[in-house]
Amino acid sequence: MSDDLNDLKQALQATTPTPEAARKAEHLMLAEKNFERLQETTKPHRHTFRQSDDGHFKGVKKMMSMLSNRMALGTATALACAGLIAVFPEISAQFGDQKHTNPVIDPHATVQSSPETAPNTSTKTDTIIASDMQALELSEAEVDSDHIMPLSRPAASMRSRLLQETRDIRPLELKSNPSGDVFATAPQNPLRVTVEHPVSTFSVDVDTAAYAYIRSALQAGQLPPREAVRIEEMINYFQYDYTDPDEHPGGDAAFHTDVTVTQTPWNTETQLVRIALQGKMPETDQRPPLNLVFLIDTSGSMDQPDKLPLLIQSFRLMLGQLRATDEIAIVTYAGNAGQVLEPTSAAEKTSILGALARLQAGGSTHGQAGLQLAYRTASQMATAQEVTRIILATDGDFNLGLSDSKQLKDYIAQQRDSGIYLSVLGFGRGNLNDATLQTLAQNGNGQAAYIDTLSEAQKVLNDQLTGALFPIANDVKIQVEFNPAKISEYRLIGYETRALKREDFNNDKVDAGDIGAGHQVTALYEVTPVGSPARLTSPLRYGNRQDTMTPGEIGFVALRYKQPGSTQSQRVETPITQDNIGDDDDLRFAAAIAGFGQLLRDPRYLGNWGWNAAIDLADNARGADQFGYRAAAVTLMRLAQSLNTK
Repeated sequence: MSDDLNDLKQALQATTPTPEAARKAEHLMLAEKNFERLQETTKPHRHTFRQSDDGHFKGVKKMMSMLSNRMALGTATALACAGLIAVFPEISAQFGDQKHTNPVIDPHATVQSSPETAPNTSTKTDTIIASDMQALELSEAEVDSDHIMPLSRPAASMRSRLLQETRDIRPLELKSNPSGDVFATAPQNPLRVTVEHPVSTFSVDVDTAAYAYIRSALQAGQLPPREAVRIEEMINYFQYDYTDPDEHPGGDAAFHTDVTVTQTPWNTETQLVRIALQGKMPETDQRPPLNLVFLIDTSGSMDQPDKLPLLIQSFRLMLGQLRATDEIAIVTYAGNAGQVLEPTSAAEKTSILGALARLQAGGSTHGQAGLQLAYRTASQMATAQEVTRIILATDGDFNLGLSDSKQLKDYIAQQRDSGIYLSVLGFGRGNLNDATLQTLAQNGNGQAAYIDTLSEAQKVLNDQLTGALFPIANDVKIQVEFNPAKISEYRLIGYETRALKREDFNNDKVDAGDIGAGHQVTALYEVTPVGSPARLTSPLRYGNRQDTMTPGEIGFVALRYKQPGSTQSQRVETPITQDNIGDDDDLRFAAAIAGFGQLLRDPRYLGNWGWNAAIDLADNARGADQFGYRAAAVTLMRLAQSLNTK
């Protein structure tokens, strides 16, 4: 036994014989071939674009049969689903519309695809892959866990993060007003029952900013926000052939009042009552000298072609209408306020144009400092028997100092008692603060206009400059009382932001709108006669209509106004009777514009009357149309109709 053990021990301790070189090389080559065959690591064949005749599923089946771990199975299944979606587009409908979803892609994840299939790595496909991976998690429970290797920690973490980020994706929410502009607005005037509310009171308005803004929005291919639509400013944008006060018996009044009643275009069972005011136009050589302070916003928000550059061009147009006795000063504000031109005669155009040309935009918007310096400058320029006015040109973006509407209102109200007027010109879109502009103009006894083109600047600062600069009546208020024996219901179209309380009419301390030389004001009421089937409210069981001593009157119009510089108002009265029944192109066109505004803002009272009817009415009532504004309005209405997809 011991001999055998010794022999074995000696054999084990002996040196292993050296193998033959040729045989060793043969065995190594065979081993490498077997390894490559079993592990599929052979070099791939050159790829071609020729499709296999075996169908779309053979490659998928082969790939699935070779994957053994969970991560590989999940990835392959997801890629297979993506491939099926690419080949069969009808399957993608089951996954919903993904075009508004932008998934977050892990920057550390890399997706490799075969050059032969070359799938498009679009957002839609990525989202579908994530969805399929979620579905795969539910089906994995059916697989025998004993035959599946667990996911490595990094792979599991990557998939978990991708799924979570996909779940968190939400469609982009669109704002109701994507422009970012802010507007002065109020709820639409309600329908009033005459027995309950026989009196309607409001302040006049000669602003035209809303129409110019609406035009700018439509020409940019967008419907204006509803809050931007102020119908009274749309109607008052146009000139009408109203009776001049000088042509009326006793023509010493500042303006003439006219009332007309006609059938409502959108409802044959109701009537329109038009109240028209025509301001007196003095002779040019009789007007007093002007003291003008151009208060110009040069902040960074004005650095756009439709803002500061257009503003400078607009003021250049204005210079041609001024006389040598007029004076101009220029104040600018951005982070700080400064005077860039001291009071200078309008005849020195070179100095004025040079100061305008040097203006540049930049910095914040310290509106308070600018207003304070402008009022100090205007106060130094003001003399007796002259008109002193500040013309503020801005986008209304006050972000330093007095930026709250109430603070601005209180400050301007304190300054207007000095006799210095404040008018406002709005420029640009995107951050236009119309609410601020309206606050400034209404409380500064001035007018608000919106300048979107050089043509609009020509209209406001050249053609209608006299009315914009020379007031003939301050704090003009209108109060209408309807006869409940004749009128069951009524509503005022527009003037929502100009509404006054009934008791404000006789209170001379309550501020109201002003009328400039040659200005016109138009107000429309839709009224429902007693007994008309168009009545929208039911009569009260115990509320009999009131019998009046004036059965021939439909209603009664009263106006109050102050002479410039006066603190006491005067009253003017005009009854509304059957003698006021009439019709003309001016009334029909104003009604068409009122319908245009309601279609843009709220068409609830228009019934089936729509765009075609409004366009036809306006087109047939253009009249003389000296400057083509009415024809342009018809074109604008057609554009609005094409943009209105409801």
